[in-house]
Amino acid sequence: MFNNLTPIVRNLLIINALIYFIGSFINMDMTAIFGLRNVNAETFKPYQLVTYMFLHGDLGHLFSNMFGLFMFGSMLERIWGPNRFLFFYFFTGVGAGVLYLGINYYESYKLAQAINIYSQHPSPESFVGFINKYTGGSGAIQLGSFLEKFRANPTDASLINETVMAVKSFYNSQINIPMVGASGAIFGILMAFGYLFPNTEMMLLFFPFPIKAKYFVTFYGLYELYAGIQRSQGDNVAHFAHLGGMLFAIILLKYWGTERNKFY
Repeated sequence: MFNNLTPIVRNLLIINALIYFIGSFINMDMTAIFGLRNVNAETFKPYQLVTYMFLHGDLGHLFSNMFGLFMFGSMLERIWGPNRFLFFYFFTGVGAGVLYLGINYYESYKLAQAINIYSQHPSPESFVGFINKYTGGSGAIQLGSFLEKFRANPTDASLINETVMAVKSFYNSQINIPMVGASGAIFGILMAFGYLFPNTEMMLLFFPFPIKAKYFVTFYGLYELYAGIQRSQGDNVAHFAHLGGMLFAIILLKYWGTERNKFY
């Protein structure tokens, strides 16, 4: 089975696995340096648009991405050749990072606006409203005793200053959350597979009957769009990065003018 792997796919699998296990072995937090940060963060560096693709949060994250590369990558590399496939991999991976940064920048801009509004008109009610909106209410529970004190003394300058510092600290923590993983490139590969082989039937572990690649890719893309827009509190999946990989895959495939092969 592994003998059927193409050179670029095999090398990418090895590199990703080595980086993960070496980082775990030497107990080095590579994410702190090489994870993709918000452009407003002091730790943001342009090279992170590439390096984030080779980092993974845990073994399950690594396995799921490498499994997708293993399943679909070699077929595309055989069609395109190693150079074009490698370009496609980085183009979709970097493109996913660019879209993620754009969405993340917009979200952080809206958060910064909310913080400015609160700083100008601080009150217990607006503080609770901010916490409920941006932390899903979990922060309000943790600050129960403080909120009681703030409600009892709403004009206390020290308490007001503490809340302003708290919302600004929350902003800094949000823009410094890194994104890692090859998911953007893997979703690009998945999109290319569905585009080139739309009628190939796939058997999935979580699906009881065969499904054509074009339907699987469409449903998966719609799910990622929904999950990105309706993101629940605690959801740490970069859904728009996945969509970015798919979007940039279509852009490149259209640019290449690739002929679609249909398998029934």
